[in-house]
Amino acid sequence: MSNIQKRLAWPLLMAAVMWGPNAVADSSVVDSSVTDSAVTEEATQKTLERHAEFIRYVAPALRPGLERRKGYADRPGFSVENLPMLREGGQRYERPFLAQPAVQQKRIPGLAGEPEVTVYVINAGRQGDESRPAILHTHGGGYILGRAQGSVAEMQALAAKHNCVVVSVDYRLAPETPFPGSLHDNYAGLQWLYDNAAELGVDKHRIVLMGDSAGGGHAAMLALEARKRGDIPLRGQVLIYPMLDDRTGSTVPQPEWMGYLSWGPAENVMGWSALLGVPAGSEQVPEGAVPARVKDLSGLPPTFIGVGSIDLFVNEDIEYARRLLNAGVPTELFVVPGGYHGFQAMQPEAEDARRFQDAIDRALERAFVDPAF
Repeated sequence: MSNIQKRLAWPLLMAAVMWGPNAVADSSVVDSSVTDSAVTEEATQKTLERHAEFIRYVAPALRPGLERRKGYADRPGFSVENLPMLREGGQRYERPFLAQPAVQQKRIPGLAGEPEVTVYVINAGRQGDESRPAILHTHGGGYILGRAQGSVAEMQALAAKHNCVVVSVDYRLAPETPFPGSLHDNYAGLQWLYDNAAELGVDKHRIVLMGDSAGGGHAAMLALEARKRGDIPLRGQVLIYPMLDDRTGSTVPQPEWMGYLSWGPAENVMGWSALLGVPAGSEQVPEGAVPARVKDLSGLPPTFIGVGSIDLFVNEDIEYARRLLNAGVPTELFVVPGGYHGFQAMQPEAEDARRFQDAIDRALERAFVDPAF
């Protein structure tokens, strides 16, 4: 496969990253509608030189995963027009469901005046006399990509590991559905989980929110919404490199190596602008849409935040953790040196990725057992 072809594979590789641990990076897959004439060898060489310049910031154990994506950063710009291609491409990387634990696809009522919502219910049912904890999961995708189905295999493995129930919400995507449509879908999923806890074999007082990337942003929004409504107690929120601040890459620049090798400023601006219905970084944004802009973070559930040190989101995630701590919220921050966005998906066998996953697992175990996390 030529260097040009590697560079042309960017739409599928972008989608693979945005689907997190269910993505299987395969640089041999190239959209046949794009030809070598679309880019010059000179541009490709420039891309490879920049890749070599910034790879030094990546932890050595995490570098092999990037070798399949050398042309990723010097890619055509994101646009509304190519979203269908990106979404379709991402589905090629979804892993099939595991044989166990069981999965049910359900249509549940939306909030008042909203359409029904699809959820995937994993490992439900009472086991003996005791009810079990539950995760309300929201998938990643920059607010514009992804679907819950693509995370089911990952959630099945997690449910089996922790003997818990998982409900993953297939929320509506922007820009077709701007804020607060996705938040309403996710809250409908949380409400349904809480109301049907007994039937699902769930302890309604041990519900944890969890998501990665934009899914982490959705989980943070959902925790804020649950605090405002005050009718569903939450045991914790586990935010994996969460997408929390529309100002990152728009009005607040980041060092160039942060995000260059994965989700970058241009994609971030598009994702947030699509969700908000106004340009990312605008002075006024819809209330509750941007967790980092919420002034009062007190009363939120105990929180875990994990991120890599060269992820575009690292500074906003560190700042959110700092503000949570100052608001009296029990918070753990786990930063992986040299970790880029989605690193544990691209290089899951690396020791850095295993430590990261271990930290997530420990956070879930604490949340399920200890009300104070």
